[in-house]
Amino acid sequence: MILPVPAALATPIPFSFSYDALVERARGMAQAPYAPPFQPAPEIVAQIDYQRKGELVFRTAKAPFSGQPGTGPQKGYPLEFFPLGKYATKRVQMFVVEAGRATEVPYSADFFDMPADNPARKLPHNAGFAGFRLQEWAEAEDWTHQDWVAFQGASYFRAIGAAGQYGQSARGIVINAASNGKPEEFPDFTEFYIEQRPGASADDPVTVCALLDGPSVTGAYRFQLTRGQQRARGVGMEIEAQIFLREDVDRLGLMPLTSMFWFGEYGRDRLLDWRPEVHDSDGLEMWAGSGERIWRPLNNPDGTRISAFTDTDPKGFGLMQRDRDFDHYQDGVLYDRRPSVWVEPLTPLGKGEIQLMEIPTDDEINDNIGAFWVPEGPALKGAHYALHYRLHWQNLCPVPAENIAQTVETRIGRGGQPGLPRPENVYNFAVEFDRPAVMRQIPYGVFPKVVVSTSAGTISRTFAEPMPNGNIWRANFDLALLPGEIADLRMYLELAGRPLTETWLYQFSPGWAIPPH
Repeated sequence: MILPVPAALATPIPFSFSYDALVERARGMAQAPYAPPFQPAPEIVAQIDYQRKGELVFRTAKAPFSGQPGTGPQKGYPLEFFPLGKYATKRVQMFVVEAGRATEVPYSADFFDMPADNPARKLPHNAGFAGFRLQEWAEAEDWTHQDWVAFQGASYFRAIGAAGQYGQSARGIVINAASNGKPEEFPDFTEFYIEQRPGASADDPVTVCALLDGPSVTGAYRFQLTRGQQRARGVGMEIEAQIFLREDVDRLGLMPLTSMFWFGEYGRDRLLDWRPEVHDSDGLEMWAGSGERIWRPLNNPDGTRISAFTDTDPKGFGLMQRDRDFDHYQDGVLYDRRPSVWVEPLTPLGKGEIQLMEIPTDDEINDNIGAFWVPEGPALKGAHYALHYRLHWQNLCPVPAENIAQTVETRIGRGGQPGLPRPENVYNFAVEFDRPAVMRQIPYGVFPKVVVSTSAGTISRTFAEPMPNGNIWRANFDLALLPGEIADLRMYLELAGRPLTETWLYQFSPGWAIPPH
């Protein structure tokens, strides 16, 4: 009896591929019931824990687009694959595209150096991969083995910034995060189609198309990934997406970012750790459709909170790591080098909300911060969304505000007059702004006005003062707020009737920020 050759063992057959065809596949899938991704050999995959997965080292010389050592410049960025493991159990299919034709890259243990007793040796030939990463472009004689972008897990992906460090992540989509009616869904990128121009140099983009599939949504994505030889630019991603809803969605988050904030120079958790600050991002920066520039410091609240900022055609938003001083972290994991990520819409978004999600955490291992765009109106079955935007993975915002100063520090403590009995339930805020070209415009002896408002409690003792030995000005005010109340604060400095600084927003509850006194 002659047995047929399993499909995964057969020589892959190239087939015609285009992004438009992938869009039509996603459109058709939205009309059909959801089928979960294939999870091969669960009993074997469960044995590949963090330690055993760490033993699997990809052989860069076998990577597609790697060229061969000793033959001159690389053909492109070496493409390496992540193996399946206990925490990445779903098969993701990989395809290499050349001249409009796609060829699947089947799983093979030969891609990896692995110990003889590693359970991954028992994975079947149709196992597939968990994701992929791209290595830095380099001359063949100078292998850097530094990856600069990675896609792995659901629709998550990330890139290094200008300082060469990973930090926060982005996602293809958010479905029902922090929704009262439905559990959150995590749709998957189930197929990737990766193309690099033959003879590509470091400045050429890598094109990655991805198929998204989940219980309530399908979609097709096209990424143009740019690293380039000018590393100070960080990583750029131009993204197009066509999204189709299978089911009604309570909260639809588009262009989402995911990060971590445990505590900064403020926050009660400062007493739980020896380090001065621990976070991948310290604030949400927004450029409103009206032109207003806004900074919202992040919180580690006592419960999940969603803050919504209504806007029409915002010019951009991002989770930023503004604090770049190592002495403010004192940690070898290099929080001072974590990338900021700025979302730049390339087509108008219309009406909707930038939503900030903050989830309590008691450690740095949890991504507890999310930021995304929620379009106006209900997200109903059969709806279609088209996106075109750019992600900038850099140190700071790629389009800094002109002629206004930025927030550099937010400090919170007991209110009242130093040296006198401190009143109960009164909290002092000291917010510092800096930008030399702006602050030098303030005439000697002139003090900007602190324009501040609150949704709860009462404001008192407002004043601005210059800091010694620099161009920093500090805005001070006290907030009287009863226990259990939550205040949404809004403040900026004004000079001669015009804003001198960006608008500082903050959501405050006494128990989140400082311990009882």
